[in-house]
Amino acid sequence: MGKFLIKETKTGIKFDLKATNGQVVATSEVYTSEKSCRNGIESVRKNAPAANLEDQTVEGFAQEKCPKFEIYTDKSGEFRFRLKATNGQIIAVSEGYTTMANCKKGVESVRKNAADSEIVTA
Repeated sequence: MGKFLIKETKTGIKFDLKATNGQVVATSEVYTSEKSCRNGIESVRKNAPAANLEDQTVEGFAQEKCPKFEIYTDKSGEFRFRLKATNGQIIAVSEGYTTMANCKKGVESVRKNAADSEIVTA
């Protein structure tokens, strides 16, 4: 089972979703309070399992309804995803992946781990 790790940064509080193997598969924005951070975790838990997949690397891609995972290519050519809630707000982002296959595995890991991962504080 994965875990949500809440930790303080210089500018606030954020969470990382770690897979069973300890790898970080998604990171949140920086929140101003732990309560807001925990609300973000609940939003990921609620939205990730049912989120559509929108591949923005394909020309003329079909726009999906939120909640959705958007896969895109960053400036350095790596694949990344962001999870958007029903309201269109970004609630989690990935690190860069060198292959589309690994990026999609990251999406599946978030789907799998989000629902029942424990929450721990660093």
